[in-house]
Amino acid sequence: MSKKFGGHRTQMLFGKIDDMQGLVSAGIEAARNFLFSQQHEDGYWCGELEADTTLESDYIAIHTLLGTGNRRRMEQAIPEILRHQNGDGGWPIFHGGPSNINASVKAYFALKLMGYKPDHPVLAHARECILGMGGVTECNTFTKIYLCYLGQYDWEAVPAVPPEIVLFPNWFWFNLYEISSWSRAILVPLSIAYAKKPFKKVPPEMGIDELFIGGRHGKHLHLKWSSKKISWRNFFLVLNRMTHFYERLHIRPLRKPALKKAERWMLERFEMSDGLGAIYPAILNSIVALRCLGYSADDPQVIRALDEFEKLGIEESGIPDHSEPTFRMQPCMSPVWDTAYAVFALGESGVSRNDPRLIKAADWLLSKEVRQKGDWAVKVRNVQPGGWYFEFNNEFYPDVDDSAMVLLGLDKVDNPRERYQHQVATRAIDWIFAMQCKNGGWASFDRDNTRMVFQHIPFADHNAMLDPPTVDITGRVLEMLAGYGYTKDDARVAKAIKFILSEQETDGSWFGRWGVNYIYGTMQVLRGLQAIGVDNHEPYVQQAVEWLRMVQNPDGGWGETCGSYDDPATRGVGPSTPSQTAWAIMGLLAGGDTERVGSAWHSLRAGDSEARWPLGRTALHRHGLSARVLSGIPPLSRLLPADCAFYVFTGVFHALQRRRGRLRQRLKTRQGS
Repeated sequence: MSKKFGGHRTQMLFGKIDDMQGLVSAGIEAARNFLFSQQHEDGYWCGELEADTTLESDYIAIHTLLGTGNRRRMEQAIPEILRHQNGDGGWPIFHGGPSNINASVKAYFALKLMGYKPDHPVLAHARECILGMGGVTECNTFTKIYLCYLGQYDWEAVPAVPPEIVLFPNWFWFNLYEISSWSRAILVPLSIAYAKKPFKKVPPEMGIDELFIGGRHGKHLHLKWSSKKISWRNFFLVLNRMTHFYERLHIRPLRKPALKKAERWMLERFEMSDGLGAIYPAILNSIVALRCLGYSADDPQVIRALDEFEKLGIEESGIPDHSEPTFRMQPCMSPVWDTAYAVFALGESGVSRNDPRLIKAADWLLSKEVRQKGDWAVKVRNVQPGGWYFEFNNEFYPDVDDSAMVLLGLDKVDNPRERYQHQVATRAIDWIFAMQCKNGGWASFDRDNTRMVFQHIPFADHNAMLDPPTVDITGRVLEMLAGYGYTKDDARVAKAIKFILSEQETDGSWFGRWGVNYIYGTMQVLRGLQAIGVDNHEPYVQQAVEWLRMVQNPDGGWGETCGSYDDPATRGVGPSTPSQTAWAIMGLLAGGDTERVGSAWHSLRAGDSEARWPLGRTALHRHGLSARVLSGIPPLSRLLPADCAFYVFTGVFHALQRRRGRLRQRLKTRQGS
């Protein structure tokens, strides 16, 4: 046809539609094929979970302390550490981030333990950076305690982590279950180590005295008082000084029963788990704690813990930007999370609901349902266990985010065991409702874990002491509930919506605790609200959509760095990544905006020939919480392959399906005229 409508020939418009449809179809098919090629024969997916170099540094330090470890792995960790050094000499905790004092001191010390001399150019450059950041005394408690193990800091100067905290009853204002699950798993074994104070002397040439400003000993090693005399920080510092005073006088009548209870608590949580908490820092601390308690190196518990620790390691003969063999550690493994995302993505992209590969994945997920009560049950009583965890095995610590994502995935599969799958889903939804916090939101591992005052405890300077409810998890829960027939008329749903609205930023965005950051949070909220039936013409929805429009990059994509956790002024600012662009697309679509999709699609076409889109290195933190969770729980700074494919799938697929529909409707209208 040659007739023109508004200056456009009909055949030209058809050509654009067909071209777009062909590109989308080819991209989706390639991504499907790639995802299926990565599926394990047992049905699950598991991508690498990447973190910063503090893991490799701690690996070297701890094996030096214990006299264990694979020497080859320790040597191969050196090039992994070196390749992440910043131009200013320090080391970051997320890709492209500024140098961080904890990561830099740990890397420096690890290199010295492996034989590097102070005059080596790498160390000379690093030393200048570390001193410029204030030296070793600026490190957090976890780093200082690890340095104490090898005689590089004074035990008297580190915040006390007394094991007596495990004796506080659950009704007491401060007890173990008023802090986050990951802090719990890290601090209990760390308290055992603090009580026993292990020490191994290293040769002077391996020491780091040169990193101290003002000398290796003295009052400057202690935490500084707040300038505000009446403050929670000063209150807890007084308690800290008192604890140290009684330690010096050996006045600790409850130390023996405290150590026994801490040991029992730790050993109980070794069961049905890939190590304590199934996360790197907790497993590492548990190994040190066992040795401190007198367990021999060949004790089954020590061997088991070391095996779980070493399983997190990845050896490579070489990587694209570094040809030397390298070794790196993962903070944990993520099969449940990855599998749930992959199943949902494949289902969204059009894979048949009864595809045998999806059924196999669904059956694997069903086999990972939690059936034992864990730490969450201390506050949440009278509900059956249910839900899922993140790793292969972590029965004590299911979380709401994974559970909601698994339910979203299972909803894409017609399982021959329909009745059983329905029962599992019902238990999980009941458990999720039971985990709803008083303010209407959902946290990850615990309910009402919100006593913010505990962030001022001296040993809480890893900035991840609590697990408060968040809008990103709440948004995902709403999306899941909508898929299972719930509406905004449900009182619990209405309460969740009220929580979400109370957390909206003045510019319309929402903070994302479990993904970077405001783009992620805003997307999750908009998807949840749209799914549960909130009208996208509501002012708060349109304000969020307008914020997403405002932060779109000139290249058509979206990006944000982990720096937005420290500086909210940088929210929505960063180089475009496929994952964050897909998040923005999904947020826009949920808010009823399809106009920005075309330019975003050109940004997403940057994927390689296998549709393995470049991973958004600033796109997701899991168990690292944010860029500020430093050395204790390292932040993870890129998307897993399954995650990335999911976001590109759902973002592009739905965006272009809806865009095609609008174009065809427009063409039909014009032809009719």
